Amino acid sequence: MRKLLNEELGRLSVGEFKEASKIPVVIVLDNIRSQNNIGSVFRTADAFRMMGIVLCGITATPPHREIHKTALGATESVHWEYFQDTVTAITGLKERGYLILSVEQAEGALSLENIQLYPDQKYALVFGHEVRGVEQKVLDLSDHCIEIPQYGTKHSLNISVAAGIVIWEVFRKFTL
Repeated sequence: MRKLLNEELGRLSVGEFKEASKIPVVIVLDNIRSQNNIGSVFRTADAFRMMGIVLCGITATPPHREIHKTALGATESVHWEYFQDTVTAITGLKERGYLILSVEQAEGALSLENIQLYPDQKYALVFGHEVRGVEQKVLDLSDHCIEIPQYGTKHSLNISVAAGIVIWEVFRKFTL
């Protein structure tokens, strides 16, 4: 086995990425405090061609040194916008036809492997604060909650890890 060179990977340029078709999903970050987590989500959103990221509340925005450190340039390719209030962002997304899927341990949550997605529907995946999770007022506006099955002693995953798992599963369902 030989490790491939970057030139051999066939990656898109930023311009090509912006013109390429996207999975009809936006990522909503609800008060994420770690800039490293924010950067990681940008990088994952780029890897799986999400439509964009909505940054809300205390979530930092590019340009920021700590975001850049983990995003590795994905802040240039992935469309993003900022809202002071997550409820305002969610309300606007609903008005534009998005189905809101919050990733949270909640009553009636759907297990990630059981969610059904439809190619003609747009989705917003909401990820919450590292300690408090998705705000209740945001959950109240959500169409569904998604839960990642966990089998150990801990009750949660780091937000960038959770985002990676959910984004991959969503991408997989759209591309199969």
